[in-house]
Amino acid sequence: MELVKAYRENETLRKSFNALAGRTFGLDFEDWYQNGFWREAYIPYSIAENGEIVANVSVNITDFMWNGSKKHFIQLGTVMTDEKYRNRGYGRRLLEEVLKDYAGVDGVYLFANDSVLDFYPKFGFERASEYGYEKEISADRERSIQKIPMQEKRVWDGFAKIVEQSVPCGRFAMTGNSGLILFYVTKFMQENVYYSKKHRAYLIAEEDGDEIFIHAVFSETPVEPSEAARSFGGGSRKIRLGFTPEHTEDYTMKAVKEEDTTLFLKGGGFRLWHMDRLMFPTLAHA
Repeated sequence: MELVKAYRENETLRKSFNALAGRTFGLDFEDWYQNGFWREAYIPYSIAENGEIVANVSVNITDFMWNGSKKHFIQLGTVMTDEKYRNRGYGRRLLEEVLKDYAGVDGVYLFANDSVLDFYPKFGFERASEYGYEKEISADRERSIQKIPMQEKRVWDGFAKIVEQSVPCGRFAMTGNSGLILFYVTKFMQENVYYSKKHRAYLIAEEDGDEIFIHAVFSETPVEPSEAARSFGGGSRKIRLGFTPEHTEDYTMKAVKEEDTTLFLKGGGFRLWHMDRLMFPTLAHA
């Protein structure tokens, strides 16, 4: 048994990691790597048996701007163990190593499924709630927003620069990790990127009838999400946000409840979490 980490440039280990992710979650990170978006912010911590990855806990460096201050957080994700190697304590060993290496960060967070709710409190993690925001809007009569298909490398590279040059998206905004945004855009959301010329803003959004779910807004100057959403047209609309807006006064707040998913937090940087009624941006989940 060998503990290995930060091996994305090791083709043999990376492919074995991908194979385990495919068996566990149906995911493949290889195209993300080949396109140059698997960067230093995503760090797998793994157990290797005879050169094969059999267990993993990945670190995602996700710094956030929170009420004007930068917080250094890490998110734990891609937690998996091959069926043949379970009940050997590999998950515990990896988590201990991660927490040792990142003892100096402001906080650690993760989203756990129902089968492990008793595991993470043993390491000092506490359950926490999230709050989403929604409102009714009167959209423009005519649709003016333009869809930007995300199907070519040159377009992805250009969009990465837009993300990196954007002002923070909301009151609690991930910063410095465009690679994670591009994981979504290049894989699952190639048809969900829009540009509003009127607001000079890019939106990652999903439409479902009269409802618009806005995952993120990227712009060089602050843009109120509901104003940008008017560009979708269609008259009366309901918008829901995948992040906490800068100004929440005109929004309806609701507790976020997702099946088989519980948020866990650890660290002094989350001291005000329960007071601020926030949510982790949907595109910051890993």
